[in-house]
Amino acid sequence: MAQTPYRNVGVTNPCPVCGQLFAPVGRQRVCSAACRQALWRRRHAAPPAAIPPRATPPQTVYACPACETRYLGVQRCPECGVFCRRVGPGGLCPHCDEPVALVDLAAAQQRR
Repeated sequence: MAQTPYRNVGVTNPCPVCGQLFAPVGRQRVCSAACRQALWRRRHAAPPAAIPPRATPPQTVYACPACETRYLGVQRCPECGVFCRRVGPGGLCPHCDEPVALVDLAAAQQRR
């Protein structure tokens, strides 16, 4: 009865970096030192560049909690110096040019 070898001695494996066939020695995973370095650099690649901070969308309505004035795309009240709370998406009223949130329009529509 033939004995089965414990290891695949003499078997060639393709290098994961360059694809060249090589006979691994021990726990060798790549064919050369250059491919080992390329594999390490691939695993330890620099993280992607940070996402730049998003600007305030001009179509968001904010309300000052102190003076209750509404602003379109401005997060800080220029009179009070207080940060405003976000009301929601909206725009300027075509009649009075005041900021109006879509939530206000939906609430007015439901009351009818």
